Amino acid sequence: MAGEDKSQVEDQQPDAVTETVDETVAADETVEPVAAETVDVDALQLELAQAQDQVAALKDQELRTRAEMQNIRRRAEQDVEKAHKFALEKFANELLPVVDSLERAIEASSSDDEAVVVLREGVEMTLNMFLTGLGKFKVDQHNPVGEPFNPELHQAMSMVPNPDLPANSVMAVMQKGYSLNGRLIRPAMVIVSKGAE
Repeated sequence: MAGEDKSQVEDQQPDAVTETVDETVAADETVEPVAAETVDVDALQLELAQAQDQVAALKDQELRTRAEMQNIRRRAEQDVEKAHKFALEKFANELLPVVDSLERAIEASSSDDEAVVVLREGVEMTLNMFLTGLGKFKVDQHNPVGEPFNPELHQAMSMVPNPDLPANSVMAVMQKGYSLNGRLIRPAMVIVSKGAE
């Protein structure tokens, strides 16, 4: 019997110890998770706020990058457009002295001799064809006689008193001005009136 009591006591002791351990563990589990959740929630909220800030910064950076790319694309398109529009500028500048020479030849041929008249007509036709060809490529001639002097378009060679014209008017043109697609490539050389003194 003494052996049986001892085995019953041994059988009961592990159960009692197990129950005590289970109760302790259960008590610990109820306390620990609450504290752990509080710490984790605060940490997670902090991480979430940081992630949202990072997302906002990345979105802002993306918008700025897109805007910069659009600006670069637009500038490149404008540069290409200007290159197409003004590619002929140097070429046109080289041809302008030819136009000036043809105009001087017409002015110099004022004789009524039949040979000179025929020559003058030929030069006039050549000049007209030349100016028409330049016009097709948007090279425009400016003859500002009688217009007010504009320093952006005209280059004053001298000022002469003239009571018949208002002050700062173009009296005469020594060399005509030209523009390519609306951009000045050579200013007109002019004589400007001073007006009555």
